[in-house]
Amino acid sequence: MTSTLLIVQIVLALAITIAVLLQKSSSIGLGAYSGSNESVFGAKGPTGFLAKLTFTLAFAFIVNTLALGYLYTSESKSSVADTIVPKNNAAVPAVPASPETPASTTPAAPSAPTTK
Repeated sequence: MTSTLLIVQIVLALAITIAVLLQKSSSIGLGAYSGSNESVFGAKGPTGFLAKLTFTLAFAFIVNTLALGYLYTSESKSSVADTIVPKNNAAVPAVPASPETPASTTPAAPSAPTTK
C-alpha cells in the first residue's frame, strides 16, 4: 500500500510542477511555449482552469502526504536512533543496582579547612 502511495506522491509532485510552470506569471514564463490554449480552455484562457487544477493537485498531494506519514508510523514502532552503534562498539555502562563496597569502608569526605 505504501509503495502505491509513494508512486502516486511522485506523480503528483511532477503534475504540480508542470501545472505551476504552465501558469502565466508577470513575465510570461513557460506559458509562452505552450501555444494558443485559449480555444481549448474557453474565453478566459487557461488561467482559471490551471489555478483550479493546481489547487486540486496540491490538496491531493497534502492528503497523500498525511496518509503516507500515518502508514509509515503505524508500521514502524522503533526509531532509527535505536539502531545506531558507536564507532568503537563500546557499550554504555549501566549504573550498578547496589554499591559494590559496604558503606562502613567508604572513606569520609574531607572537612573544610579552619581559619585561625
